[in-house]
Amino acid sequence: MRDHSEDRAETGLDGVTATARRRIEGEVGRRLVHVSGALVPLSYVLGLPYLWLQIVLLAGVVAVGVLELLRLRTTFSWWAYEHLTREYESDTVAGYALYVLGMAIVALAFDPRIAIPAMFMLAVADPVGGVLGGADPTPVKRPRAFVGAFLVSLAVGVPFVAPLAAAAGALAASLADGVFMEIRGFVVDDNLTIPLGAAGAIALMLAYGPV
Repeated sequence: MRDHSEDRAETGLDGVTATARRRIEGEVGRRLVHVSGALVPLSYVLGLPYLWLQIVLLAGVVAVGVLELLRLRTTFSWWAYEHLTREYESDTVAGYALYVLGMAIVALAFDPRIAIPAMFMLAVADPVGGVLGGADPTPVKRPRAFVGAFLVSLAVGVPFVAPLAAAAGALAASLADGVFMEIRGFVVDDNLTIPLGAAGAIALMLAYGPV
């Protein structure tokens, strides 16, 4: 039988704090961290030289590489691993590392006009698609998740490239976000496919499309 003292403990400020902590340690926390990645391309928009952005991202790849090596090969652990990674990442490279890697690849492979909107799409498409797609993971997300991720990605792409190019990138980003892919038991993480797909689609449209 439930102790009424527990009910009292979960009311008031303590209850609010406990509820907020549970949410931050789960999906809400993951999405907040995900959206915070928009600070990377935003730093360029606010004046950080592109070369410095590339250097920062390369340093980030080295840092997360070391952290992942420690996590996967040793007993090293910390709060973020326990609460912000998923179960299937317990014995494979975690999504946060692929997030940094994805941004670094597009930053090195493409000019800012292409890479910056692709980074923004990564930062916003996945959280939007996750919220609209529902709590239960499915191989293909609900149509509203595709539409939401597409529209938000289009909105962040238009300030940088022509609307058709932004739409091509947004379509690639929403498809990468909305379709779960697994190859021989290995989960193809959308933290990698969203920026690569978006940047590739934008580049192709700029090179060969009617823009």
